[in-house]
Amino acid sequence: MAPTMAVREEEVVLRKRNEDLERELKKSKEREDQMRLELQRACERLRLAEDAEERLCSQLGELEAEAVNQARDYHARILSLMDQLSQAHQLLLHHLHITATATATQF
Repeated sequence: MAPTMAVREEEVVLRKRNEDLERELKKSKEREDQMRLELQRACERLRLAEDAEERLCSQLGELEAEAVNQARDYHARILSLMDQLSQAHQLLLHHLHITATATATQF
């Protein structure tokens, strides 16, 4: 009888161990599924971030091009104003020279 009882006890222990292992396997699969979902969400967030980065880079490039064009326009405007100022200065000097000459000849 003792061997049969020992076999049954071992069978109970093995069944319990099997149940424990099946529970652990189920938990492990649930964790794996949860991690898979988290990975998918992280991949989606990464894709969205990469798309946003691409849009920002494109916008930055457009802004840089616009800034270069504005700088060129401002530079051209400054050169034009400097030319106008130089012409006004020359005209003023010429007018002063004529006025000084006319005044000197009157005396």
